[in-house]
Amino acid sequence: MDLLNTLVDKGLRRELPTREEALAVLATSDDELLDVVAAAGRVRRHWFGRRVKLNYLVNLKSGLCPEDCSYCSQRLGSTAGILKYTWLKPDEASQAAAAGIAGGAKRVCLVASGRGPTDRDVDRVSKTIEAIKEDNEGVEVCACLGLLSDGQAERLRAAGADAYNHNLNTSESTYGEITTTHTYADRVDTVRRAHEAGLSACSGLIAGMGESDEDLVDVVFSLRELDPDSVPVNFLIPFEGTPLAKEWNLTPQRALRILAMVRFVCPDAEVRLAGGREVHLRTLQPLALHLANSIFLGDYLTSEGQAGKADLEMIADAGFEVEGAGTTTLPEHRADAAAGGCGTGGGCGSGSGSGSGGVCGTSEGDGNAAAGAAAAGTAGEAGAAVDTGAADAGAVDASVPGARPDLVAVRRRGAGTDLAPNA
Repeated sequence: MDLLNTLVDKGLRRELPTREEALAVLATSDDELLDVVAAAGRVRRHWFGRRVKLNYLVNLKSGLCPEDCSYCSQRLGSTAGILKYTWLKPDEASQAAAAGIAGGAKRVCLVASGRGPTDRDVDRVSKTIEAIKEDNEGVEVCACLGLLSDGQAERLRAAGADAYNHNLNTSESTYGEITTTHTYADRVDTVRRAHEAGLSACSGLIAGMGESDEDLVDVVFSLRELDPDSVPVNFLIPFEGTPLAKEWNLTPQRALRILAMVRFVCPDAEVRLAGGREVHLRTLQPLALHLANSIFLGDYLTSEGQAGKADLEMIADAGFEVEGAGTTTLPEHRADAAAGGCGTGGGCGSGSGSGSGGVCGTSEGDGNAAAGAAAAGTAGEAGAAVDTGAADAGAVDASVPGARPDLVAVRRRGAGTDLAPNA
């Protein structure tokens, strides 16, 4: 296809596709799917080889969020049967992180539900970051605490944080349909605060909330303009007890096309396969490794993920390798820019820009813990993966076309429990 050849050439040059080209990727047929994956895979391998970075979520504070994000199991008014607990102590969080690090994770994502941290919360998290860094030399730490106020990003960085996650989630034009207690502009402001403080910015989206192809392209182009180093792609988990409980509208094929589009638009960024991959990609998860160069290991914020051992086997069987702690994730031009204090945006990363805390990071957490790894309330999206609801499997109306409630399970182990994590 001429389209795919054009997109590969642009991806290798870090050149932004046109909106029409991005929309055309989403409009390709299932018969063309493997061609799309192969083309985007060329771009992924050019910048990241066959390496897969492992990330691990620690839910520092679960549930009881005052924000009304429709996708989230920890939202105000949610009746999802998730774990609810207040702040983990630094030693408890460090112990939880150690399980993921032992499984091969090189980044730990610390997520807490809520609109945003108080100064006292920043002190708590700073102590937790210091404890994790002291116990695990070389580990990266990303915080996802919601909307940031003046000076908070700088304090997190001084404590040793490497990155901050705050997802945009969806397009600016439809954001008000998903959340009313904060704005799209609030999220953009927090990503910029993190960047200006010298933190590596992590910001992504949640697909499957009823958005149009145009919405998906809009949010990915907005992310390209912000130029985060990491772009978590979450797929909504429609948990019973949340307003989006009946939004079962993703197929494995569509999920792959969305990932491919993100890779073409953000060719040299860390594209992270986050919450909802097990639910929506299912047996096609290994194909997604040809598009994303980063995944979450094990469970998410409020939902169960694939067992960590199965993740490692999948990576090996697909012909990929786990990225080692001594390897730099980002391409040299991005890593050099970040080391020079230029942060992660403003054109100092990929340089070709196109021109999330409660509200935070991924979609499992930004929506679906398992799905996107990290999104509790506004802060729990964690870079990751956001939990979008969370009822027991089987509670969702199985009569909804395409629904797979058998694949949805609430996290009952790991952080906040006495049971060993699924790392």
